Amino acid sequence: MSKIIALALAWVCGLAAAQELPGDAGTPDAVAAHEGRLVIYAATDERLVAPLIRDFQTLYPDLQVDYLDMNSAELYRRFLAETATGGNADVTWSSAMDLQVKLVNDGHAQPHRSAETAALPAWASWKDEAFGTTYEPIAIAYNKRLLRKDEVPATHAELIRLLKEQPERFRGRLTTYDPVRSGLGFMLHTQDQQANPVVFWNLVGAMGTAGLHGRASTSAMLDRIAAGDALLGYNVLGSYALERARNDPALGVVLPQDYTLVMSRVMFIARQARHPHAARLWVDYVLSQRGQAVLANRAGLFSIRDDVAGETTAARLKGQLGGALRPIPIGTGLLTYLDQMKRRDFLRKWDAAVQPR
Repeated sequence: MSKIIALALAWVCGLAAAQELPGDAGTPDAVAAHEGRLVIYAATDERLVAPLIRDFQTLYPDLQVDYLDMNSAELYRRFLAETATGGNADVTWSSAMDLQVKLVNDGHAQPHRSAETAALPAWASWKDEAFGTTYEPIAIAYNKRLLRKDEVPATHAELIRLLKEQPERFRGRLTTYDPVRSGLGFMLHTQDQQANPVVFWNLVGAMGTAGLHGRASTSAMLDRIAAGDALLGYNVLGSYALERARNDPALGVVLPQDYTLVMSRVMFIARQARHPHAARLWVDYVLSQRGQAVLANRAGLFSIRDDVAGETTAARLKGQLGGALRPIPIGTGLLTYLDQMKRRDFLRKWDAAVQPR
């Protein structure tokens, strides 16, 4: 008996000692390194997140990161199609919050709990499976050479008044997301409607009267504005617009003072992830203070953490706008307009409002 006890004690002591070794094969880092690879499907420009990937790989050099950049609708369709054959993506990361929530709601994610996920605000984490990673304001962009500083609207009401007072000036020179061609645009418009339905439909009507050009991306809208083909763009991604405005003197950006929607790029670990330990390391890195500092200060995507300093952070936005910020909660509320009948009704009302009159 004493020999058995001695052997047991030796095994326990050996295990404890082994767990203290940084290179132990049982640690999360080592297990992920053994997996050797991480596959990320993302609807975020690879050029922007390249510093994030490089920094992650300095921490985990044994992990090869395959980052596949695609639009949000393509990501959703490809992920679903590959699920039938065992899946390929370990992590999906997309600005189409509603489509991400639908995938999670339909059972395509696996739970992950850590100190980093626990630090998220309540609205940015759902079921311990879907995690918000950014705090990006939705903005108004305008051409600074064609719109005087004293004319720039600071609120939705001021924008409506400007369009109604000078419809000819803005005739055909307004742009926003086309809700049919852009999944992100559809989500932003429907969330805008829920935030303030009266103001939203008054504004859409005013833009429709003046003449509105729908585009599939913020980049396409900014191109029109910078070229002078459009005077103003509504519901553009503030992170992209502010980054471009820093290098383009023709572009100005406004965050409405009455209310500013805030979206967050949603990330989850695929239930069929082939490299689940690597996926967990990535999620925790992106949500960590270090990862968020890179995300904000080198990618310009606005950190969601309050303990990250810089221009493009939640802390800075809260200092500027306070209670005017309206983060879009991650949860089943985002599924409302994925219902085909509700989607059809919204688009029918949108078309009626924006048709040239």
